[in-house]
Amino acid sequence: MRGLFILMLSLWAQAALAQGFALHDLTGLAEASRTALGPEAAAQAAPLHLGVNCSSCRGAPTIELQLGRLTDGTEERVRSGRTSLGALETLCVRRNPDCRLSALPAGPAIGWLSVYALERGAGATAVILRGGDLLTIEARAADRGAAEDSVRRLTEAVLPRIVGP
Repeated sequence: MRGLFILMLSLWAQAALAQGFALHDLTGLAEASRTALGPEAAAQAAPLHLGVNCSSCRGAPTIELQLGRLTDGTEERVRSGRTSLGALETLCVRRNPDCRLSALPAGPAIGWLSVYALERGAGATAVILRGGDLLTIEARAADRGAAEDSVRRLTEAVLPRIVGP
C-alpha cells in the first residue's frame, strides 16, 4: 500500500510539472495582438495560428504566433542548465552569424528571444516552453529593432494569458 501511495505522489508531481499552457486556442487573442502593434494593425486568427501585420507601423512588421508541442527534452535541458542560453546562441549563430539570443521572461514557462539579420530586413523569434507546450512568435520587419520590438510587444500583451499562472 505504501508503494502505491509513493507511486501516486510521484505521478501527481510529474503531472503538476507538465502542466503546459493555460490557453490552447489563439482565436481569442486576435484583438489584443492587433492592439499591441497599433491601431492600423490587422490580425487573423485560427486555434493554433495567429498572424498580425502592420504595414504603417515602424518597420512594417509581420508576426506569426504558432502553438505546438516540443517533447524532445529541450525544455528540461534548458531548465536544468544542461543547455545554456549561450549554447542556444551558438546554434543560432551557426545558422546566421548575425544572430543574438537572450532570455525572455515568461513566468512559469521558459523562453528566449533570438534576433537576426535577413536578406531583406531582420527577424526576431521568441520560443516559449512549458510542460511540452510550445509557443513561437516570429517577426519579420525592415530592421532588427522593429522585429524585436514587435515580438516584445506581443509577448507582453498575450503571453500571460497563454502561459497562465
